[in-house]
Amino acid sequence: MKLLLTSSGLENNSIIKALSDLLQKPFEESKIAFIPTASNLEEGDKKDWLIKDLEKLKELKFSSIDIVDISALPKEIWLERLKAADIFYVEGGNTYHLMYWMNKSGLSEILSELLKTKIYIGVSAGTVAVTPSLLNNPENKPAVLEINETAYDQGLSLVNFMIEPHINSVWFPESTFKDLEKRSKKYFYPIYGIDDNSAIKIDGDKIELISEGEWKKFEK
Repeated sequence: MKLLLTSSGLENNSIIKALSDLLQKPFEESKIAFIPTASNLEEGDKKDWLIKDLEKLKELKFSSIDIVDISALPKEIWLERLKAADIFYVEGGNTYHLMYWMNKSGLSEILSELLKTKIYIGVSAGTVAVTPSLLNNPENKPAVLEINETAYDQGLSLVNFMIEPHINSVWFPESTFKDLEKRSKKYFYPIYGIDDNSAIKIDGDKIELISEGEWKKFEK
């Protein structure tokens, strides 16, 4: 299984190189399925994150970028379009909304099988969703409960640790290493705090921290 778990996408050359190492073929020969589902519940201007991420993919000259919303399409359609891609780019937004639709759509049941031949890029919510627990994202829960979606606290468990994105981000001033160290004591799993210039690269059993910024791991 090949995963690139980011806070803010393909933010710097080190993270881009990590993707290239996982892919083992030119970007120009590679197809991306961009999954925006987590962003659907987020209000306001998206030019500084979702649109920025799409523009970065275009800049890197991927051969195609298909937008595949698993909350808007029946399984027989989104599945064929995911199968046609080399990379799943799972955008950020509301983690609980994403987890609800991963479960409701059936993607959570087949993702591990798909990832035998595909690469998963997670951004923020897309990163947190593959961990065992979403309990470090409680601020995301009320919005899904308001629209009568089930709030699943359990993630996909594709990795055996939790991840806190956006450490020290100007967009999330409450998210700091000091705060995470305090909160980490109540989590069952170890947790990585990563800033927007960091990512976790997973290639089979090998885990590597990719960073031009700061990250810390808090053990149980």
